[in-house]
Amino acid sequence: MRIIIGLVIVLAMLLGGWHLFDRAVMSGKLGEERTAGTIVGDAVPTPVVIARQQADAAVAPASSEKQILFGDLHVHTTYSTDAFLWALPLNHGKGVHPLADACDFARYCSAMDFWAITDHAEAATPARWAEAKKSLRQCQAKALDQDNPDLVSFLGFEWTQVGAIPTEHFGHKNVIFEGLDDDNVSARPIAAIGGAMDALRTNAFGMPAGLSLLDWGNRDVYWDFNTYIKNVQATPLCDADLPSSELPADCYEAAATPGDLVARLEDQGLDPLIIPHGSTWGFYTPPGTTWDKQLEPAQRPEAFSLLEIYSGHGNSEEYRDYIDVIASEDGLTGICPEKTPTYTPACVRAGEIIEERCLAEGDSADDCSARAAEARDATANMAIAYHLAIGGESVEDWLESGQCTDCYLPAFNYRPKTSAQYGLAISRFDDAGEPVNRFNWGFIASSDNHRARPGTGYKEVARRMNTEAGGVIKPEYRSLFLQDDTPRDAQIYRRTREELQAIAGFQLTEIERQSTFWQTGGLAAVHSEGRSRAEIWDALQRRETYATSGPRMLLWFDRVDPDGASAPMGATVETSEAGTFTVKATGSFKQKPGCPDYAMDALGEDRISSICSGECYNPSDERNLIQRIEIIRIRPQISPDEDVGDLIDDPFLVHNCPADQAGCSFTFTDAAFSAGGRDALYYARAIQEPRPTINADALRCERDEEGNCIKPNICYGDWRTGDEDCTAPMDVRAWSSPIYLTYTSQVASGTTAPSLE
Repeated sequence: MRIIIGLVIVLAMLLGGWHLFDRAVMSGKLGEERTAGTIVGDAVPTPVVIARQQADAAVAPASSEKQILFGDLHVHTTYSTDAFLWALPLNHGKGVHPLADACDFARYCSAMDFWAITDHAEAATPARWAEAKKSLRQCQAKALDQDNPDLVSFLGFEWTQVGAIPTEHFGHKNVIFEGLDDDNVSARPIAAIGGAMDALRTNAFGMPAGLSLLDWGNRDVYWDFNTYIKNVQATPLCDADLPSSELPADCYEAAATPGDLVARLEDQGLDPLIIPHGSTWGFYTPPGTTWDKQLEPAQRPEAFSLLEIYSGHGNSEEYRDYIDVIASEDGLTGICPEKTPTYTPACVRAGEIIEERCLAEGDSADDCSARAAEARDATANMAIAYHLAIGGESVEDWLESGQCTDCYLPAFNYRPKTSAQYGLAISRFDDAGEPVNRFNWGFIASSDNHRARPGTGYKEVARRMNTEAGGVIKPEYRSLFLQDDTPRDAQIYRRTREELQAIAGFQLTEIERQSTFWQTGGLAAVHSEGRSRAEIWDALQRRETYATSGPRMLLWFDRVDPDGASAPMGATVETSEAGTFTVKATGSFKQKPGCPDYAMDALGEDRISSICSGECYNPSDERNLIQRIEIIRIRPQISPDEDVGDLIDDPFLVHNCPADQAGCSFTFTDAAFSAGGRDALYYARAIQEPRPTINADALRCERDEEGNCIKPNICYGDWRTGDEDCTAPMDVRAWSSPIYLTYTSQVASGTTAPSLE
């Protein structure tokens, strides 16, 4: 008996010690707050920058007097929670990626002209905001001539709003400031009230102490993550009743809607760029979501002059008329739509899965058909978490359901009514049925990279660093984070909204299937008067911008009046005549392997290997070929009864290009503009010859004779498929900002008019 009592005492002591250790780990007491790191590289040598400019100027149209500069306005470091999570070894991460890495990467790996840091505001603390400002200023100070710098660094944050249902969802917006001084930037990042904020401040999980034992050599990074979470939760909420300008700097400020976000920034006397992005990305956008509610005056649509139409999360350009779910007016309920020849709603596939399992279990066809109908209804009412209605589901079960199968590199679970084309085609109408408000966006692209790597699309390499495709959680850690222990049977696990809200973070999403859709990301290009901060900012403000899917394609798009007056991409012109449009595109330079000598000299071999994966922007003298240029015309609604699909001409024109490294150019007009007597907009889409592209064939389906996906072969990038880049041939694209023509018969052609507001 004494031995038994002794053993009990020892066990109690061990359990007590473990409990204390676990509490210390989970509370963040054992970790440290990470800094922004140390910048290594100095300014890029001036002759290198001049040579880049001269190479592009050599193929520019004779009428062009501006430089084309390239940048990335959407970059995350491990000051963003998801970036920190993906840096952890359990997610195949290779360690944290501080802001200093992003500065060196932009300068020497991707050779950017400008870039912005946009870490999630929901994870911001006063200390992190101060560190970000300090590091950005150090990065900018490396430039030898601030009037003609090698690199311009902008400070920003991401307002990461997620609504559970379509009526509550406004999506993600990047907020970017012109200057770096305290008077030119927000006193604090402004978070989005909603799911992301709640998850971090109240529901965020830490890294269990057990991970320290499973991966003792990396224990510090797990402990530091818990400290990171603790410091977010320790930041007190700001007084929501006080104006933003009267709040202390050390509180946590939040805004519920885009209109509230704009008002808070204006109260501080700020006029930043606010750029929506990832709009069609169904990873977090509820099915049934549309742009329409964001045209309401209360949401301040005029404040969003640019739209990120392409990123590492895919393309958001194209509209399709399929329906992902039929949402009720209040957004609280959904009905599963029918399958079409090119689109299978996820809820339809859920019914097929349950019916197949039911029949395999020997139930009657009538019973299985009824269960399939129940599955369709359940999944149509579970928004982005629909997959949790199916027990033991796998990535392969869903085939290519939910995907836009004829879109260019589409975002995962594509939402067509939040595409760029849909947004440009709709109008808000007054009580008399007259259009009173429209979106007038300029286009950019960026990377949305979460590993401190701005401008990753220069080469299709290092899939697990230059995209977010890190594979799946390692088997030994899965039970700690993916708590789906439902059996693989014909049962339907209908979850209420309250039950879904209790499920943590990425368990609600299809994080593993999403990984096969991530790309390296795009670039923002500007036609700028010069390289200074003010000149780049002016080009962004006037929307003289275009987007590329990664490489540095050159694109010019202008409208010329009969009297010779010219309006560039992004302009709004009040006119009774279409005028003549001129367009030219030139391919990007083919890349040499490795890194140029000046990059190796600046960073050294070890840092080049670490942050650039051994590959840099390293142009040859040979350019890729432009295959064709397409013109898209959109005639925005003049009546709420007009079908959006009938207003989008994609393509309106196609010009096939000869094989010429100097590029491809042509002119066109639209004789129907004057006769139609309605507003129209036009943009150019240039298509460059294909290159091997990461995740271009996202699901790598085996298909039947009719082309249907019957078996996906997922590129996991882990122990199942190896550390491969999973490339397939895909063309490269550039999209000009639209030129907006406001029809009038009273005003002389060529008069610039404000956009309809």
